[in-house]
Amino acid sequence: MDRAEKRELVEALNGVFKDSGVIVVAHYSGLTVAQMSALRRQMKAAGGSLKVAKNRLAKIALDGTEVAHLGSLLQGPTILAYSVDPVAASKVVVDFAKGNDKLVILGGAMGATSLNADGVKALATMPSLDELRAKIVGLVQAPATKIAQLSTAPAGKLARVFGAYANRDAA
Repeated sequence: MDRAEKRELVEALNGVFKDSGVIVVAHYSGLTVAQMSALRRQMKAAGGSLKVAKNRLAKIALDGTEVAHLGSLLQGPTILAYSVDPVAASKVVVDFAKGNDKLVILGGAMGATSLNADGVKALATMPSLDELRAKIVGLVQAPATKIAQLSTAPAGKLARVFGAYANRDAA
């Protein structure tokens, strides 16, 4: 890797660190290529990304960002999992780590907030942004449905009463 490629990588990582909602740092020592590929696929399906970068270059890219405190976690073979959704990356990494003990979560960051391994696991239990949006839409639609039912109910009752009077007179 020459200097120009390293500079491009540092700039790309710097952009990732500035734009991501959550960044998870983990050790991946001992994972096979197939396991790493599976983890990458799962991360991509959740809307996140996975990056293996040289620690020295990642530390340079951290300078000037609000997640600069992640530099202390970058020791040994580390991966960076990140996503715009604050829950997606942590959810995928925690689920994968449950089934594979060779992936060890070191910590992470959500904005300027530093997370330890337990914090990342707690973040993974929260509903995702899409799930929260669906709940809000459901809550907003529920009163409208109830109002529509209430407004049509009196008219239906009146029609039944008039129908009963009409049938009584006819009989």
